[in-house]
Amino acid sequence: MRRTERGPGSIEWNVAPRWRATRKGAIALGPGKADLLEAIAASGSISAAARALGMSYRRAWVLVATMNACFVRPLVATTSRRSAGAALTPDGRAALALYRRIEARSLSAARRDIGALLRLLRRPRLTLRARSPTIPAR
Repeated sequence: MRRTERGPGSIEWNVAPRWRATRKGAIALGPGKADLLEAIAASGSISAAARALGMSYRRAWVLVATMNACFVRPLVATTSRRSAGAALTPDGRAALALYRRIEARSLSAARRDIGALLRLLRRPRLTLRARSPTIPAR
């Protein structure tokens, strides 16, 4: 969803929307939580999703609990059996799809302005270092 001038790992500028649904300091859904929902959907596990995103299980669980508390119905369902996994609920799949659609549409709507902004940003300088010729010892 992010627009860059070159591929991943590039040193080029990145312009991306960072939508958040918030109320009184609580973030119901934002970029990190959307990534977590995708990882849970792909892995079927909160702990595997946390590992894939480089976060602790506790952090992932707190994010899931916050999302579930903020929405009318939970976005992630877990079982009472230990290590039985987790899955997105229908509302979880719908919220994730809507969030990604909002990102995509906002990028699409701003494409010309993003291009203009990228043209104003400073390009990285490539520095070439000449090697000193080795002088043999006498």
